[in-house]
Amino acid sequence: MLDTQAPPATAPTPRSDRLLSIDALRGLDMLCIVGGDRLVLAWAAWSGSVTASTVAQQFEHIDWEGFRFYDLIFPLFLFLVGAVLPFSLSKAAEQGKGAVSRRIGRRVILLFALGLLCNGVLQFDWENLRITGVLQRIAICYGIAAVIVMNTSTRTQILTGAAILLGYWALLAGVAPPGGTAGDFSKEGNLAGWVDRHYLPGKILEPYYGFGDNEGLLSTIPAVATVLMGALSGAWLRSKRQTPWQKALGLLLAGILSVIIGTLWGAWFPIIKNLWTSSFVLVAGGWSLILLAAFYTLIDVLRWRRWAFVLVVVGVNAITIYVVPRFLDFDRIAQFFLGGVYTLSDRLIPGDFLPVAAAIGTLLVQWLFLLYLYKRRLFLRV
Repeated sequence: MLDTQAPPATAPTPRSDRLLSIDALRGLDMLCIVGGDRLVLAWAAWSGSVTASTVAQQFEHIDWEGFRFYDLIFPLFLFLVGAVLPFSLSKAAEQGKGAVSRRIGRRVILLFALGLLCNGVLQFDWENLRITGVLQRIAICYGIAAVIVMNTSTRTQILTGAAILLGYWALLAGVAPPGGTAGDFSKEGNLAGWVDRHYLPGKILEPYYGFGDNEGLLSTIPAVATVLMGALSGAWLRSKRQTPWQKALGLLLAGILSVIIGTLWGAWFPIIKNLWTSSFVLVAGGWSLILLAAFYTLIDVLRWRRWAFVLVVVGVNAITIYVVPRFLDFDRIAQFFLGGVYTLSDRLIPGDFLPVAAAIGTLLVQWLFLLYLYKRRLFLRV
């Protein structure tokens, strides 16, 4: 995401040092964020079937403890931020460490600033401004992980990631917030929430987690380990010592092992996305590894690439499609051009199909917007 340089507009084939599977997987992730979830929920409501309801449940965050598919969306994005680090840093290293460090610093600042822009910083309503957010966490975790990857060996990165996860567990399990109990992982009583309520500047995002911020201070620490998991995966894929099939199998086995360890760990340190618990890091990282193994096998090993073009168009402009809907109303654009089609489909198809048609229309307009940018080689880079 952070080093987007798109393939030629005439074909979805990347340069030799770029893995199309990473772009495609990022594109799938972004589609879920910008309208795929809405489409699934609308389809489930229209269908009314038990199967549709079960699928739709996976496109909603779990209330607190546990894991659903939709809880994977953000950690998968962070994981992919890490996956491109070995590729982008190796190219930048030719400029010297000083230049690379400045480049990393610039990206951190710009990403954090974009996050504040999305939160409405230009309204100058400081009392209601949320300082934290998705892009802000990406900025911080990217910056820390990039410095670690640039200056340490693979072994040190593994040990650092393990130390972060174990240390975070020790912190939340062993330190009691004032007036509370050590090892309390509830919404009201956990240490991370207390720290956010007392020390996090700005407004806390109450709809998700009213007793703390779901992108708060302490929970950002283990999110760095998520990026490091991605970086280790990227280094594995970049290695010349294994065959493509060995790389795919390695990702798959590592993913399965991570899910198993994270699930078992959850008995002592519950799987909670809002706290970004260490068990959550392993479960989400494990599924990210499994998905990357599947995409890498299909796209970069078997070379089945045509189907991936739809996703690549989104993946190479991920920041754009995350930021632009804040000030460009794709729903209204889709309604202007496709309103008649919505009405016609609602008349021809039994049931309340209009929300499904509207969800499809908005997704289509957003994709066509990104396709236009792709064909013109216009990409928002930071």
